[in-house]
Amino acid sequence: MNRQSIKNITDHAEVSEKAIEKYLVRRTKEIGLPCLKYSNPNMVGYPDRIIVLPSGMVVWVELKSKGKKPTKAQQVRIASLEALGHIVRVIDNKTEIDKLINLIMI
Repeated sequence: MNRQSIKNITDHAEVSEKAIEKYLVRRTKEIGLPCLKYSNPNMVGYPDRIIVLPSGMVVWVELKSKGKKPTKAQQVRIASLEALGHIVRVIDNKTEIDKLINLIMI
């Protein structure tokens, strides 16, 4: 394996959805908030994670690999959650997670 291949693998590991999700879970744990995995096989398109806030509110988080966008089904679910007054964030990088954590901490 050449150096470029190793660099590509390393770079991908930093921007993959799995790496970004792991970072979100770690950051929310650091501030003492539950970050629940949401999965409902009968209802596709809902965001991946729910951050439970002390105020009785939640933040839905759809995680994506760097540069990826939500699918049409996800866009529909996000719009319906927002229409109900929920906060939904689509995040594809660790910087945006840090910004979200800073907002939550206010």
